[in-house]
Amino acid sequence: MKTLIRKYRLHLQAMFLLLAMLVCAVVLTSCEKDKLDIQQNYPFEVQVMPVPKEVANGQTVEIRITIERSGNFNDAEYFIRYFQFDGYGTLRYYNEPPYMPNDLYLLPQTQFRLYYTSQSTVSQSFDVWISDNFGNEKQVSFQFNSRD
Repeated sequence: MKTLIRKYRLHLQAMFLLLAMLVCAVVLTSCEKDKLDIQQNYPFEVQVMPVPKEVANGQTVEIRITIERSGNFNDAEYFIRYFQFDGYGTLRYYNEPPYMPNDLYLLPQTQFRLYYTSQSTVSQSFDVWISDNFGNEKQVSFQFNSRD
């Protein structure tokens, strides 16, 4: 009888050991480091403070812009480009040289000021595109009537 109890005890111990090894194998293989889901691509909105409706030839208008992100990823970069399709003028970032139309420029901040200087006596219109390094893009249109 003692031999029979020892056999069952050995079988039970072997079954518990096998069950423990199976649980460890499932737990350890369910966590894969290479497949962590880290979100990097956050959409954004562009907020623009009100600007004047009229501008005179030679006058400079300040345009205050804020990029409002829906999330924060440290490696996100933002870019700006513009195209003027009515009238003539220049657009620049703070005291930097004027932007060239359709060229892409890196924005160092998400809150900044642009300065548009009219070089025309007719109505002026231009679009500004702000994009990020994940392919998201927003367009903001500006139109100024001539004060001349």
